[in-house]
Amino acid sequence: MDETKTTGSTGRGVKIALILSLALNLAVVGVIGGSIIAHGWRDDPRRVRDVGFGPYTEALSPEDRAELRKAFLKSAPDFRQRREEIRADMAALANAIRATPYDRAAVETVMETQSGRIEERLTLGRSLLLDRLDAMRPEARAAMADRLETVRRKHHD
Repeated sequence: MDETKTTGSTGRGVKIALILSLALNLAVVGVIGGSIIAHGWRDDPRRVRDVGFGPYTEALSPEDRAELRKAFLKSAPDFRQRREEIRADMAALANAIRATPYDRAAVETVMETQSGRIEERLTLGRSLLLDRLDAMRPEARAAMADRLETVRRKHHD
């Protein structure tokens, strides 16, 4: 087998895996806040989308979703700037992947920056959700747990 062909194939596979991994990580960021920004998020309830916490969003009551959305927007006033930074990171990653010669360290640096931004948003989302759960009465938490089980069954059965 031609060594050059094998290396090229493996390199392409690694690039594809990295891109898919990055896409998944960025999807997580989108889950946390992208949907609330997409069509405007000021105080007009017709224009505000739900905070995207995946199955948790579906399990929250409409009132709890609204409170979580408010808390997120209050805690992340720089969200639009962060979204622009993520876009810039994507462009930097694409450039680093295209670079000749390929520089793994440069790609890794961009990915580490992205991971830091993602972790920051995940930490905020987790904290806000925990705060929301703390504020619920026991019966409201139990109802949410029931809805969470329903969502889990809907998506995994």
